[in-house]
Amino acid sequence: MENKTTAKKAKITFVSGVGTVTGANFLFETMPEGDEKPVRIVIDCGLEQGTKEAPKRNRQKFSYDPSTIDYLFVTHAHIDHIGRVPKLVKEGFKGKIFSTLETLELAPLMLEDSARLLARESEKDNLPPMYDENDIRNSLSLWREIPYHVPIELHGGLSVFAKDAGHILGSAMFEFTLNGRKIIFTGDLGNSPTPLLKDTEDIIGADYMVMESVYGDRDHESTEQRKSRLEDVIEDAHKRGGALIVPCFSLEKTQVVLSEINSLVEEGRVPSMPVFLDSPLAIKVTEVYRNFHKNFNEESKKKIEKGDDIFSFPRLKLILSTEDSKNLATVPNPKIIIAGSGMSNGGRIVHHEAQYLPDPKSTILLIGYQTLGTLGRHIQNGEKHVSIFGDKVEVRAKVEMIDGYSSHKDSTRLIEFVEKGKDTLKKVFPVMGEPKSSLFLAQRIQDYVGVSAHHPKEGEEVILDF
Repeated sequence: MENKTTAKKAKITFVSGVGTVTGANFLFETMPEGDEKPVRIVIDCGLEQGTKEAPKRNRQKFSYDPSTIDYLFVTHAHIDHIGRVPKLVKEGFKGKIFSTLETLELAPLMLEDSARLLARESEKDNLPPMYDENDIRNSLSLWREIPYHVPIELHGGLSVFAKDAGHILGSAMFEFTLNGRKIIFTGDLGNSPTPLLKDTEDIIGADYMVMESVYGDRDHESTEQRKSRLEDVIEDAHKRGGALIVPCFSLEKTQVVLSEINSLVEEGRVPSMPVFLDSPLAIKVTEVYRNFHKNFNEESKKKIEKGDDIFSFPRLKLILSTEDSKNLATVPNPKIIIAGSGMSNGGRIVHHEAQYLPDPKSTILLIGYQTLGTLGRHIQNGEKHVSIFGDKVEVRAKVEMIDGYSSHKDSTRLIEFVEKGKDTLKKVFPVMGEPKSSLFLAQRIQDYVGVSAHHPKEGEEVILDF
């Protein structure tokens, strides 16, 4: 492939995914001189989630023409990073889609689940579905694997290199090189070390960085503290004699929680009680994790190779049917119910919360980020009454939070991540965070690391020298 360019500059358009933690969508394009055709690359194409405006915003036309995009690079399979890919294809994208093999395996599960939820949402609003199964199939026909650490030549003098982000199974950072200069799009960065995955790889030698900032203004508990806190919450819930309800993301969070409970059970550190995984999607995703266990960290791999199914333990029951989910209400307490969604903005967890939030003996355990406007955020904020299915529900259950199980780096780790590449970095762009988090992180990068940082606005275009 001819791989020459006259481009001395490139442009980033921050289409969405700024001022919010969801809806990742960034446009990177070369700016060649003369008649040479620019190369146009989209990084991630996710759904906005959690706000009242999100459904309407997700339906809006893209600010760029999808038919003019050459490549789409997907950092990982969370729906706020892939949820609008079928829409992009439906509206004219015909280029190549690249991700790791693990992401390619997870994407159909996540997109099919998303399509069902979007169809219900559309029916309620008397609108046609945003996309359907045919659009998902068309998207997958364009999808290709990009392995970690294998450089790929693109058009227009560009090459790309994938590194492990350590966020979820298959998560990648993409490093684009043009004229010897490099720009890195981090996607979401893992909260290393994690119970399952390898650590986030270091970024050395980059000139520009577009990075997440979900927890840019605060830190998590340590690795030791989070497991001890989980043990305490389970023991307390058992003593209280109620239900322990855990809103949990189907991808990564559920697998981490299952492995941690498995460890606590094997070590005899928690009392015996039934645990229900009430999520067909999480059950399917867990099977993908099992199939790719060779990509786990050394400690997890050794356990599995010795015959330990780290995602299963006595008294764990997988709940597939809606009827069985409803019947959990008749199972005597104490018990643990793990269900989606992680921010309580839909799914089976909301039905369980409607039942158990008013129960002072029960406990709600929040272990993931709760976006502004979601039911999970209202519960996290300590509100005494919340609205569920149009009804006013009293919150009398005990509310517990463990930040340490977040799949995102906290503020200190984000700063350390940037610091390792400071010798060459010219500019850092914190995105994928609430404004206060992104702005705080940008200021800390400038003050503590000495690298210029800028939190862009939605739709902002930035010209970079290459």
